[in-house]
Amino acid sequence: MNDEIFIDTNVLFYAFDVADEKKRAVAKKIIKEITDGKKSGVISNQVLAELFSNLTKKAKNPLEKETAQAIINGFIDSTQWKKVNYTEKTVSRAIESSLAENMHFWDALICETMLENKVYLIFTENTKDFRSKLLKVKNPFKGGKNGFGSV
Repeated sequence: MNDEIFIDTNVLFYAFDVADEKKRAVAKKIIKEITDGKKSGVISNQVLAELFSNLTKKAKNPLEKETAQAIINGFIDSTQWKKVNYTEKTVSRAIESSLAENMHFWDALICETMLENKVYLIFTENTKDFRSKLLKVKNPFKGGKNGFGSV
């Protein structure tokens, strides 16, 4: 089985938001483990776009756009993070999944992007939002101290 871990926007967001120090510490550890090459992390263009938007609008202390841009570019430029994207066929499958599983479209799009790229594990706080029977969903803020638990 593929040992890559798809990291959802909310996990990345907590690493840069000061609202919850406990979640921030876990999220920073996850990012460090991936950036140091100890774990295989995957993000999508969708996640990068959501992260930029959330950092500049939803953070307890919203970041300047230039600061958020530097963070996003850091992920883009990193050779340790695998970046994936979706196609028009992925969008079509996501629409079908969102209807069949009664999921939010954007979550279905992440699921379909993961499946298309053969990534089967996602770290997200929103475990209930990912209903694909083909994916393993883990909340890194529950359980193991460092967010990886048994992974």
